[in-house]
Parts: sequence; C-alpha cells; structure tokens
Amino acid sequence: MNLGNGKIAFLVIFLIISLVACSNNNIGNTKESEDTVKKLTISWNKDIGEINPHMYAPNEMYAQDMVYESLVRYGEKGKIEPGLAKEWDISKDGKEYIFHLREGIKFSDGSEFNASIVKKNFDAILSNAERHNWIEAINQIENTSIIDESTFKITLKNSYYPLLQDLTLVRPFRFLGEAGFPEDGNTAEGIKQPIGTGPWVLSEYKQDEVAVFKQNEFYWGEKPKIEELEVKIIPDGESRVIAFENGEIDLILGTGLISLDSFQFLKDSGNYQTGISNPLATRTIAINSNKEITKDLAVRQAVQHAFNKQAVIDYLFYGTEQKADTLFASNVPYSDLDLNPYGYDVEKAKSLLEEAGWKLNEETGLREKDGQSLELDLVIEATDNIQKSIAETLQGDLEKVGIRLHINSVENQSYLDRQKDGDFHLIFNTTWGAPYEPHTYLSSMRKPAHADYQAQLGLPMKEEIDKKIGEVLLTTDKTERQELYKYILGTLHEQAVYLPISYSSNIAVYHDYVSGVEFPNMNYILPTQGIDLK
Repeated sequence: MNLGNGKIAFLVIFLIISLVACSNNNIGNTKESEDTVKKLTISWNKDIGEINPHMYAPNEMYAQDMVYESLVRYGEKGKIEPGLAKEWDISKDGKEYIFHLREGIKFSDGSEFNASIVKKNFDAILSNAERHNWIEAINQIENTSIIDESTFKITLKNSYYPLLQDLTLVRPFRFLGEAGFPEDGNTAEGIKQPIGTGPWVLSEYKQDEVAVFKQNEFYWGEKPKIEELEVKIIPDGESRVIAFENGEIDLILGTGLISLDSFQFLKDSGNYQTGISNPLATRTIAINSNKEITKDLAVRQAVQHAFNKQAVIDYLFYGTEQKADTLFASNVPYSDLDLNPYGYDVEKAKSLLEEAGWKLNEETGLREKDGQSLELDLVIEATDNIQKSIAETLQGDLEKVGIRLHINSVENQSYLDRQKDGDFHLIFNTTWGAPYEPHTYLSSMRKPAHADYQAQLGLPMKEEIDKKIGEVLLTTDKTERQELYKYILGTLHEQAVYLPISYSSNIAVYHDYVSGVEFPNMNYILPTQGIDLK
C-alpha cells in the first residue's frame, strides 16, 4: 500500500506526539531522573539575583534563606531557637547579648565559621547602616566584639526588646564566607560568590532563565531529602500552570505565582495534591495621603466603604483567605485593639464624597470637584496574578460610587520605585508577617524606601506617629508599650491610609510523587528540608 510522503510524515508526527503524551501521563506516578539524582523542580516569577545576604531586591529572599543562616531561628509560635548560636546570655539591663557559637561548622567552601567571620559580616552590615536602618536593631547596636573564636558579643545603646526577633530575619543578619567578600569588604556593592553555611549551594545559573541548587556537602544540620533544586524563571502565571501540567514543574508554592482560578482548577481536577497555609500576613492597598485627591480623608474613607471585600474572599479567593479589616490580625502581638471596621456600604461612600464636595456628573458617571474628575491610579506588579484580579474587582466597585480607577501594571523594579517615590494614588502593599510584625514593620514606616512612609507622609500627625514608633521600640514597660501601639495602629486606621483586603496565605500544588510538603512559619521562604520524591 502506497501512503505517499505526506501521509507517512503525518504518521511519524502522530507517533512522536503519542509517545510524548504517554511519557507525560506517566509523570504523575513517579519522578525518575536519568542520573538517579533526586531533583525537585519549581518555578519563580523573578530571577534570584546574586544572592547577597546583606542586600535586598533583586536578591530573592527564598534563595538567601536556602544559602545563608542566622545566629537564631524563628520557631513555632514565635519561639526563638538556636541557629548558628547554640545559646546566648542577656545582661540584666538588656543591653548586652553574648552568643555562644556552634563549633565545627563550615561554610560551603570548607572554610571555618567562627566569631571572626561573624564580626566581619556585622561590620559589613553596619558600614551600610543607612540602607538597613528601617530595622531598629541597626540603630541600637553600639558595637560588636569577639570574646573568643566561639563567643560573639553585641552591645546595644538601649534595651531593645525585639533584638532576637530581628536577628532571625532572612536579611541582612546572615553570614557570608570569607571567600565571598569583595576585596574592600563592602558587600553593599556586591559579593564575589554566594558562600554560606546553609543546606544549599548554587551550582548552575543562567540569569532570568534557571538556577540550580545542590546540597551543601559541609552542612552541619540534617540534610534535605532531595539532592538538587531547580528553579525555572517563568514570569507568566498561566505559562507556569501549563509547565506544571506538562510535568516540567513538580511543585508550585507561594502566593501570586498563579491565579486563584488556576489553583481552583488544578484542585478540582483531582489529579494533584493541594494545600493552603494558615494566614501569614495582611494583603493591603496603601492609599497615598500625600497625593492630590487621596490627600482628602473623605476620599480615602469612601474607597474603604465602596470595596466589597467579602465578594473578593468568596469569588476570587474561593475562601482560601480570610477577610481583613485591620492592618494586622488580632493575634499579632499588641494588635487586638477592637477597632471599628470600614464596612461595605455604598451609600456611606457616596455620602462621604458628597459632603466633601465631590459631585456626580450624570453624563460622565464621574464625580468632580473644582473642575477635577475623581480619577485614581492603582499600581500593580505585572507578574502578580492575584493583584490583577483584586484590582479589576476594586475598579468595578469604585465605578459604582463615581470614582474611575486606572490600573497601572508595571514591572517589578518600577513597582518598587513607585513605592519608594510615592508615585501612586493606590498601590498594593502586603505586610511581612512573622517575625516582622508589629515592631519591624512599624519601624520601616519611618523610612522613605517603603510605600508606608509615602502613604502616611501627608498626614498632619505623621511626625507624632514616627515619634511614637521610636518610643514603642525602646520601652521596657509592657503596659506603656501596649498604649503606644494602640495610638499608632488606631491613628493609621482612623486615617484610612491602608485598605486591608485579606489575611494572605500561601498555596501549594504538587504532583502525587512529591511528599513532605509543609508550609513555613515565616513568609518568603521555601520549606525544602522535608520534601521528598517517590
């Protein structure tokens, strides 16, 4: 039988596609590597950066946490646990902390971890204090010293109650090996290579495409069950879902990496394992009190009342997150303040705008005042699928009360620049969760590098808020501390500079051959230690 060249070619292509399909269908049952290495493949929406332990974006926090470690760790229910320091002593006046370091620990290049390298890292961090002074610990460190090679001392200017919590942060208080330092020791300008004491070492890297981590052969603790971790950089959420379904990705874990519609679809398919973490932080929108139009308190309050947050929880989040009415959840220390929420009330929103002189133009459907239309810009990060969905819902809600909302989707660096420069009416601004809340997050509000500072800058009591933040961080009296937090958080709530949306959670989707997936007790890290592959 003569099929002809065209038909033969078609049959060849059909057979190839069939073989590929069969191969992909088998992926759901087992994960085998040609060289038998247990390799977990995940995806992220941004490049990892150079993994500098002492600096911020574009360094990704999960990568910094994989490579570097801290003196102490943030444990379950906020308990401070030993890390690179096995124990510590605190003076009666709370100004001196002596850390007894674990002995025999090595960096990933085999060099020794000791008090000398701890001191060198602290010197590098403190030499760049202006960049880090959003953390009050930086401002309170008087000096550091080496007692002996296994004992390190921090002396404070004042008693500062959250010091140990600050030392658990992913950055900047983590430790780079000697060979990773530049010649002048100034890590603010970059590092030679990422050398840490953590469980992972960067083994392959292609910017904006892929990063591969392998186990640190010198790691002192329990090594991960997987031997390699590959991170594929895929900016688009839907492309990430397709890659996951095709078996190119084993696990998706985090927030904003895929849309919640996609998460629900994958969950409902019954083909994959899924999970939702406990609430980790607060998803908010910062409203700029220092920008034309939103400097009007009535406008900020109207935005609060016009937004149907419960509809977002029910129909966008599918119940995966809890509705938020305050900047911090009530279980955050010092945050159970019984503040009155801004309930969903369209008529209240309209009344506030009317009383403030924003009259509805029946022809345009927009409110106007002194010849100016009530139009606002909301800045979102282009790769965050959840921000986009929320923004579109808010846009529809505000239209009902005569406010036109423009959604500006920008790349990551532009998003960060706008937060810092105050170039927004509204901008997404998630809080940081434990161990940052409430003290470190409030401390950062005093610094222009964050959207919080810009959002508050137009408030008549901004100077007083900053003063109270300084006081609350240093008081040793718990009753006074509670009163100060009540003033700070209560005032910010009354001034409506934050539109709380939900108490955000991480989601996880993974194939059946992946086991041991657990959610971390801190934001921005990947819990790789327990994950295994069948």
